[in-house]
Amino acid sequence: MAATVKECLELQLLEVEMLLSMFPKRGEFSLDADAVPSIQRYLRNADGALPPQLEYRIALDVGEAKVELQVLLPHMYPQVAPQLFARSDALHRQQQLQLNTGLESHISSLDSGDLCVCEAVQWVKDNSLPFLENSKASSECASKEVRVKETLHRMWIYSHHIYRQELRKKIFDCAKKLNLTGFCLTGKPGVICVEGLRENCEEFWRVIRYPNWKHISCKHVENIETEGSIDNLRLFHSFEDLQFQAHGDYGLRNDYHMDLGQFLEFLKQHQSGHIFQILFGVEGKLSDN
Repeated sequence: MAATVKECLELQLLEVEMLLSMFPKRGEFSLDADAVPSIQRYLRNADGALPPQLEYRIALDVGEAKVELQVLLPHMYPQVAPQLFARSDALHRQQQLQLNTGLESHISSLDSGDLCVCEAVQWVKDNSLPFLENSKASSECASKEVRVKETLHRMWIYSHHIYRQELRKKIFDCAKKLNLTGFCLTGKPGVICVEGLRENCEEFWRVIRYPNWKHISCKHVENIETEGSIDNLRLFHSFEDLQFQAHGDYGLRNDYHMDLGQFLEFLKQHQSGHIFQILFGVEGKLSDN
């Protein structure tokens, strides 16, 4: 007989309990504080709306490096496969891709319907070390041969609106974790700028869009190469929370627009006035006072 959503969610909670016992130290197992309670509330009253998909991260020590396994569970997991992604700052992009290709192949070979996150954890522990050692060797070789050039990557992201607290938290947490500077303009429209290493910007773009942010697009990308530190090329010294005076607030939720004049002034203060036209399709002009 086919498993129900309720049965699948009960199994997911059992697996979380098992993982918490395996990774009891602070920082080893990370998930949102309301993730488990929201599922428990649904299990007590299955007639309500489905809870958010269970999402968590597991930090693994592999040799001298840290590898993080990011987990997102569809409501029907384990009847359907989990979405897993292993990443490490010690891995180059191609090695990270090869590691995840191997992980995906291994998980797809397991019997459908079985809990498999613990199996994925063990596979990552057993198979990450060769990739990490190759990455370290290639980095040492490259540093001896030539001074490596670094590229500052800057992404300008536009959204119809940014309101939800949990989405804003995800944006700020991700930017901090990936050492990105820039800003998030909350309201309607919503604008995000991130700058840092290219792989970190691309990881940020992947994370915030997933699983279902539809009304969002990357409007412009800038790449600036340097033989020095990319920190000298940053336009922003932190990741800022921008909230300007709103227009058109009639007391209705989400029914207001940010003051784009103030936003244009902010962009010009950060040598980015030209971005206004790229984002909105019109040339920005400050009003005369």
